Amino acid sequence: MKLNKTYTDFCKVINGTSLTGNASMYVDQIVYDTRKIIQGENTVFFALLGEFRDGHTFIELAYSKGIRVFVVSKSVDLKKFPEAHFIKVNDCLSALQDLAHAHRRQFNYPIIAITGSAGKTTVKEWLYHLLSPSLRIIRSPKSYNSQLGVALSLLELHADCDVAIIEVGISKPGEMKRLAEIVQPTLGVFASFGRSHEENFKTTEEHLLEKLNLFNGIQKTFYPSTIQLTLEQNKKINGVSLKPESFKKELSFVPFDDLASRSNALVAIALAKLFLEETKVLKERISTLPQLALRMETFEGINSNTIINDTYNLDLDALNHSLEYQMRVANDRKRIVIIGLDEDNYFRKEEVEKIVKAYEPDQLFIIRNNEKLKASFENAVVLIKGTRKADMQRLAKQFRLKNHKTFLEIDLSGVRRNITLFKSLLLPETKILAMVKAQSYGSGVEKMAAFFEQQGIDYLGVAYSDEGVELRKQGIKLPILVMNSEEDGFEDCINYQLEPAIYSFNQLDQFIKELIFQGQSTYPIHLKLDTGMRRLGFELKDIPRVCEILQAQPEIRVKSVYSHLADSDNRRDKRFTEHQIKQFHQATQLLNHHLNYHFDRHILNSEGIANYPNAQYEMVRLGIGMYGMTANPVLKQKLQPVLKWSSAISQIKELSKGESVGYNRAFIAEKLIKIAIIPVGYADGFRRNLSNGKGGVYIHETFCPTIGKVCMDMIMVDVTKLQVKEGDKVVIIGGKQTIEKFAAQMDTIPYEVMTSISKRVHRVYLEE
Repeated sequence: MKLNKTYTDFCKVINGTSLTGNASMYVDQIVYDTRKIIQGENTVFFALLGEFRDGHTFIELAYSKGIRVFVVSKSVDLKKFPEAHFIKVNDCLSALQDLAHAHRRQFNYPIIAITGSAGKTTVKEWLYHLLSPSLRIIRSPKSYNSQLGVALSLLELHADCDVAIIEVGISKPGEMKRLAEIVQPTLGVFASFGRSHEENFKTTEEHLLEKLNLFNGIQKTFYPSTIQLTLEQNKKINGVSLKPESFKKELSFVPFDDLASRSNALVAIALAKLFLEETKVLKERISTLPQLALRMETFEGINSNTIINDTYNLDLDALNHSLEYQMRVANDRKRIVIIGLDEDNYFRKEEVEKIVKAYEPDQLFIIRNNEKLKASFENAVVLIKGTRKADMQRLAKQFRLKNHKTFLEIDLSGVRRNITLFKSLLLPETKILAMVKAQSYGSGVEKMAAFFEQQGIDYLGVAYSDEGVELRKQGIKLPILVMNSEEDGFEDCINYQLEPAIYSFNQLDQFIKELIFQGQSTYPIHLKLDTGMRRLGFELKDIPRVCEILQAQPEIRVKSVYSHLADSDNRRDKRFTEHQIKQFHQATQLLNHHLNYHFDRHILNSEGIANYPNAQYEMVRLGIGMYGMTANPVLKQKLQPVLKWSSAISQIKELSKGESVGYNRAFIAEKLIKIAIIPVGYADGFRRNLSNGKGGVYIHETFCPTIGKVCMDMIMVDVTKLQVKEGDKVVIIGGKQTIEKFAAQMDTIPYEVMTSISKRVHRVYLEE
């Protein structure tokens, strides 16, 4: 963006008051995240108040990176920033939206606004694909469709453009009116209407009307005929209902068969026909609609590298956001950027170099026309991006740590949404401790810990000190609570600034001795209380003696006091849990009476947050709920599953009547059947008790039961009724086979399923 506004005009547009007098400067760029600061000159930092972070706490860091103009809504110690200018507003997000609104009014070319429950980004990208060779287009980056994202998208508008495509999303009542005001669309697209965010609206009708607020009074609104509107609603938005039969010829060129893709293509084609006159050109472009990778893949690669695979195109706006994402993932690790350009796009080399070098990576490689990469590196974060013809997907596969067909995908965007949902159940000041024990429930502790740190989580919880040590070695700086701290790990706790849970007098005595030996004082500890779980922890009768020791020993200081609920998911009979909460309250009241300083309290786990919000105290502990699992039926409808365990068919065989399969000839065919062999077994976490049809997988949306015994490294499943081939995708967990359903087949619980998935199963992290 290049706003080119004087400081005085900038203050006026955002309705702000300068606290430090007027500056003789121009404002060109805005930034709201210190991780995205490339240069400070002519850049303004907006101190936004987010769900997990307060931008005002990052002012000092932004100042150290060269920012000299700040938009704030809270009081700031101006003396700490002698060279800075501060502009006070009532609300920083509203001020940013006012700026976007003013910027949008400068341009008269068509603005296409796209909303819908699903398909917004696909329609936007496909419309761009159909129009961009003929028109100069600006579009929202990736999925920038929130109250913040729409404003940022509008600020990218410039004069050298023919049309803009802006993606707009809402999640709550009242949001669309504000977005419609700042976007002022010329044309509209209503891609689909479904249940996404429906839980935040009283009725389906209210949800629909909120969406339609974007299109009131615009020239035309295009939508598929599957969306049912009344005549009055249609008239209000100047609606054009699109039927597939009216675009039969054009749709015949679409390279996808699924209903969702064809519906998205229908809308994109109808709108493109407004701008393109040449039917032949349009048909050619329809036939090349790309398969969109709307989320970046992150996975562990060879030589201890982390690979970011974002290879579906080389759009320059997307390149900037990929580079920003790489900076967030890397922290202090080396950053390597690999760009692939085919012959048709090699002329863009200088422009690409300029963009990449602004982010100051450690190394940049630009590969031309599928040439081999002549370099090696280790312990780096590697971003791989390029045009489809450059075949960078092949290079990304070469970097994989293991050539294994079995993957566990973790949808980080889904985890973020689940955390946000739990956060909405809490008071704004309540802290969140994210549990990352047992490899973060099997999802990968280092990656997840870094992700939680980026989300503004307050604390991490691990089981043993060695888990905490590994996190510190990976650069994690968040406070870490060690729940099962043992004497052998005390030295590591101190050396790596880990905070142990103390649950017995003997353990407390041993830790104090270690602190005295190392000359430590006021070291943070966490007291574990047993209020009914009957595992580790001090009991209520122990509190007076605990207080005596705490008052006598300056080596330790209580950071928090906590306990575990034994029956928090039991919504029918809450008496035991309420008794535990009462015991906990009494114990912490007694501790508070004897200690002359503040400490945090926490007793709620994921289920506790849902069922006992009045007991949230100063902190709560989030665990498996972040991954979309809960016993609470209301919350279950709102949480998003984030794990998908999949594989691929290695081989297909036919069995004649009387032939057996696998060890012990546990299955003998009674008729001619067809089986598929899949490279996953009990060494991967597909337990042996799933043999002989007790468990199974989904192939082409069809359940395929196991045949014979589950082997260490493979299973055999019945595919007699399916048309399959080697390499076809196999879903073990995900879609129709939920983790709860899979756990029930294994006679266990989702916790055990997650923690039992072997490390050799390749983890892939997806991010929108």
